[in-house]
Amino acid sequence: MAPPMSANSFLTALLREGLDVVQVGDWRDHNRNAKGPWGPVHGVMIHHTVTKGSARTVGICRTGYVGLPGPLCHGVITKDGRVHLVGYGRANHAGLGDDDVLRAVIAEQKFPADNEANTDGNRHFYGFECENLGDGEDPWPEVQLEAIERAAAAVCRYHGWNEQSVLGHLEWQPGKVDPRGFTMASMRARIAGRLDTGTPEKPRPLPPPKRPVIDLSKLQQAARTNPGMKGTPVTYAGVRIWEAALVDEGLLAKKRIDGHFGSDTVDATSAWQERCGYRGRKPGQPADGIPGLDSAQRLGRKHGFDVIA
Repeated sequence: MAPPMSANSFLTALLREGLDVVQVGDWRDHNRNAKGPWGPVHGVMIHHTVTKGSARTVGICRTGYVGLPGPLCHGVITKDGRVHLVGYGRANHAGLGDDDVLRAVIAEQKFPADNEANTDGNRHFYGFECENLGDGEDPWPEVQLEAIERAAAAVCRYHGWNEQSVLGHLEWQPGKVDPRGFTMASMRARIAGRLDTGTPEKPRPLPPPKRPVIDLSKLQQAARTNPGMKGTPVTYAGVRIWEAALVDEGLLAKKRIDGHFGSDTVDATSAWQERCGYRGRKPGQPADGIPGLDSAQRLGRKHGFDVIA
């Protein structure tokens, strides 16, 4: 039995797997939890959307439609390989499925044929909707397939699951055909290689994912310029990794993971510098909220990223 990871841990797991993640609105608090339980979780379910156009696809998956309110998944994987987070918690994606399949997922064994719909899947599965018409002709770009592989592996890696914890909607609910255009056996083989589980299905060993890297000069430039900018522009993508680590330290509110090195992130960075033994919050002082090499590398060592000067 596995409790769901926190929204911040979910985001961090995806980022650490090397994914390009887009946070959509109040995704952390957008869910169907009022309609039923969320967890324990046992696996990851993959879908296709039967839609065309990334913006439209993300919008539908976030808001849903008449008869099926959103969110319709946790992440939308568009054809460009980006993962758009649209909700977190219970989501309308899995529906009712076969309890024998659920038992096989929990045991990480080969799935039986799904021939009944008697078990609530929305409670037990993380869900990724993938932009595709699902007609067997709409292509699946390699960058999108790799993002599906990485997203599923990120969740499995966090929970200590193997590739048999990943299934398609067609393997869960009778009558479903998604995802169509690639086989789940081939996707599980990719995931096995990424996780290096050593299963016979694995075609070849792959190196572990590279740790995220933060360029200190770019991070410092963002810290110096972002607070004075109008709105919340993102000038350096590595700020999101930095902010996620500060949230894990309890120094920054999770809603501030937006890639904008604003005044709250400066204050949180200063608080981290003080934990590292530095003092003084005035500009130019050692704990002024502008990341230095030592304090940045300490945070990186603790939270799984590297810092280059």
